[in-house]
Amino acid sequence: MGYTVLAEEGVRALKVERLCQQAGVTRGSFYWHFEDIDNYRAALVESWNKFLERDRQALSELDSLPPRERLSAMMGTLVSPQYWMLERAMREWARLDPVAAENIRAADRHLLRTVTKAYRDYGFSPEDAKLRAELTFAAGIGLLHLTGSAEQAQSLAQRERFLDLMLTEAGVASDH
Repeated sequence: MGYTVLAEEGVRALKVERLCQQAGVTRGSFYWHFEDIDNYRAALVESWNKFLERDRQALSELDSLPPRERLSAMMGTLVSPQYWMLERAMREWARLDPVAAENIRAADRHLLRTVTKAYRDYGFSPEDAKLRAELTFAAGIGLLHLTGSAEQAQSLAQRERFLDLMLTEAGVASDH
């Protein structure tokens, strides 16, 4: 329930009254499970960590794919509708909360390593692979904040076009 409120209304809506309304429970029921709203938010971040762990596992399972297919599958996973709104909301929350921020930073570091490895496996130098991974990552975060970008980012044709750009060396398509 908290993820829905967070994704649809933002972190400021994570209040006891709003959460109880969303869940159809009383304040007493809320306080039976959580000491206070901060305790609830900490539990929500911990739950987010578990979600991220499953996400990391899914990404590591892609490692057997050829690099281009791996990058395409990663992008497809990371722009799925279920992921999109929550990712955006968690990043907004991280701007206000140090615990959420550290979780986002840890997830970002892991994802950057994974994407960098795919570019390395494609044949780019360590420096170029890292730069391309950072640009891919930055483009994804930027798309989170563009109005109407979710649909565009979820377009397979658009993702493949982006990969064509990122996998091209000096304006000449590679034959990997």
